[in-house]
Amino acid sequence: MTDTLLDHETAIRLGFFFGVLAAMAAWEVTAPRRVLTQSKAVRWSANLGIVALNTLLARAVYPLAPIAVAMTAGERGWGLLNLAHVPAWAAVVLSVVILDSAIYLQHVMFHAVPALWRLHRMHHADLDFDVTTGARFHPIEILLSVAIKMAVIVLIGAPAVAVLIFEVLLNATSMFNHSNVAMPLGLDRTLRWIVVTPDMHRVHHSVMPHETNSNFGFNLPWWDRLLGTYRDQPEQGHREMTIGIDVFRDPAQLHLHRMLVQPFLMEAGNYPINRRDWKKD
Repeated sequence: MTDTLLDHETAIRLGFFFGVLAAMAAWEVTAPRRVLTQSKAVRWSANLGIVALNTLLARAVYPLAPIAVAMTAGERGWGLLNLAHVPAWAAVVLSVVILDSAIYLQHVMFHAVPALWRLHRMHHADLDFDVTTGARFHPIEILLSVAIKMAVIVLIGAPAVAVLIFEVLLNATSMFNHSNVAMPLGLDRTLRWIVVTPDMHRVHHSVMPHETNSNFGFNLPWWDRLLGTYRDQPEQGHREMTIGIDVFRDPAQLHLHRMLVQPFLMEAGNYPINRRDWKKD
C-alpha cells in the first residue's frame, strides 16, 4: 500500500489542491466576506506562481518526499510510535495530531525569531485575503518547513498514510481558512471548535501586531485555545479591518519578483513576538 501511495502521491495532492482551490474560488464569487481592494489578476498570478516555484524547488532540494521518509522510518523501526508498537489506526490519528501541533509551534517560531519573521512576513504582506493567500509562502520558508516536517516524521515514526492525510488536510484547510467567504455566524462558531475557519484565521492577517500574533493554527483550532493565542474577533470587524503588515503597502509589491526579495528589505518591524518593546497597542 505504501508503494502505491508513493506512486500516486503527486496526483492525489494535485487533485485535492485544484479541487479545493476551484471550490473555494467559486464560493468567494458567490458569497464574498469582504470587498477585495487589489487586482485579482496580479495577486493570483503571483500567488499561484510562487506555488509552482516552491513545488519545483522543494522537489529539487529534497528528492525524497515526506512520504518516502515516513516509509523509510517505518521499514527501519525509527520513531516513538514504531518503538511503542502503537496500533496502526492509533498511529495514524496520533501522527496527524502531532504533526499539526508541530506546524502550530513552527508558525509561532516564525513569528518569534526576527530572521524567520523576515521570511514569513511575505505571507502577511498580501493586501487582500483570499484562497490564494493560503498558498503564498517564500521558497526559503517552504524549504525550512519541509526539513522540520521530515524531522518530526522521523522522530515520531509517522506512518506514510498519516503523512499523506496530513499533507492533504493541511493544504486543503489552509486554502479554506484563507478564503474570502461568508458563512452564517452560528456555523462559524460551531466549526471553529473543530477546524480553523476563515473568520478565525483572518484575525491573524490584521495589520495590528497584537492581532497578527494570534490564531496561529492552520488546521486544528485547539492549540490556540490551549496555549493562550486565541483571539475571537478583530477589533475593527471583518469588513473594516486592514489586511497586511505595516511595510510593503505599495501594490507593486504584490508582483512575484518583488515578493521574492522582501525578506532582504527593510527592518523586521514591530511584529516579532519576542521584541522587547512588544505590547498590545
